[in-house]
Amino acid sequence: MEGLIIAFLLNLILASQAHTYTHHQNNPLLRMKTGGSSSLKYPLPNCLSWRIAVETGNLHDWNNLVPWECYDYIRQYLLGAQYNDECFMVADTAKDYAQDIENPKDGKSIWIFDIHDTLLSNLPYYTLADASFGDIPYSNPKFNEWMTEGSAPPLSGILYLYKNLTSFGIKSVFLSNIDDKYREVISSNLKAAGYTTWEKLILKGTSDPSDVVHYKSAKRTELVNAGYRVLGNIGDQWSDLTGHHVGDRTFKVPNPMYCVA
Repeated sequence: MEGLIIAFLLNLILASQAHTYTHHQNNPLLRMKTGGSSSLKYPLPNCLSWRIAVETGNLHDWNNLVPWECYDYIRQYLLGAQYNDECFMVADTAKDYAQDIENPKDGKSIWIFDIHDTLLSNLPYYTLADASFGDIPYSNPKFNEWMTEGSAPPLSGILYLYKNLTSFGIKSVFLSNIDDKYREVISSNLKAAGYTTWEKLILKGTSDPSDVVHYKSAKRTELVNAGYRVLGNIGDQWSDLTGHHVGDRTFKVPNPMYCVA
């Protein structure tokens, strides 16, 4: 009798595993992933653990591609409440820090914001088949084509932070590694999204360093040399928050779709 019970339980476990694997293979949302590349070492992924490893910067060799096994998880995370809640958690923490700063209205106290996937959300682009939530290779021409539409919505948690910082008298500096030739469309997009005023909008010129850390470090150094005090710095990439003059405190917005080194 015990042998029959054990055999029955084993069959249940195997059937459950087969169902889970079939879901990953046959789900219509995942069909484009069949045969795709993977950075995972096991057939039934714990995609939450993979995302945390990416967000903390512990995973360096994921080839800037979301594993096809985790496509559905990342899609649900980004389109569901969790991503929005985590962004608001970052924003609330930054707001609490900022409101305790003494004398922020000195005219030289600034907060640095990254633009894409920080101030503005690229999520509408990543829902397209050409982007597929980051599990297919990034196409710069296709992204630039979408960006020039100027329709990116605000990341609501960061808009909330921006409005609070403005009310505290802290000036905003927007710093991006996007080419300066897109200045007009980005400026218009920012204003349409609710970011109505800023101290500086810094975009990459033709003579600026190509490496993001060196480029943003150089721009922050110029600000400090001009007498500005960087109270805070927020971005979705670690390269936004490392290097020289990163600010008195840094805050990272989650982004499991890609990594900009």
